[in-house]
Amino acid sequence: MRTRMNKTERSTSMSKSELVELLSRDIDIPLRKADDIVDKFFETMSEALSSGDRIEIRGFGTFEVREYAGYTGRNPKTGEETAVLSKKLPFFKVGKVFKERVNQK
Repeated sequence: MRTRMNKTERSTSMSKSELVELLSRDIDIPLRKADDIVDKFFETMSEALSSGDRIEIRGFGTFEVREYAGYTGRNPKTGEETAVLSKKLPFFKVGKVFKERVNQK
């Protein structure tokens, strides 16, 4: 895992390749197979969300797509009004068990 500095605290992030390596080591499978598993996991989640499905992983959280209405915005530089189109965005709601685990420290 790489460590990066925040303004207020130190945090770590994990890249996809680091996730694949960890999975490969933890369940003793070849890197290529672990990479295929991670790819398939994210591909399946993306397809499900794209088709309007909601993904609930008990103890972890819920993924869903939320639709946001269009509105009239302003260009911050010129102040000119501009139409902002409606859009759909993925949303994650953290589960209770996951939230508690993260806050244990």
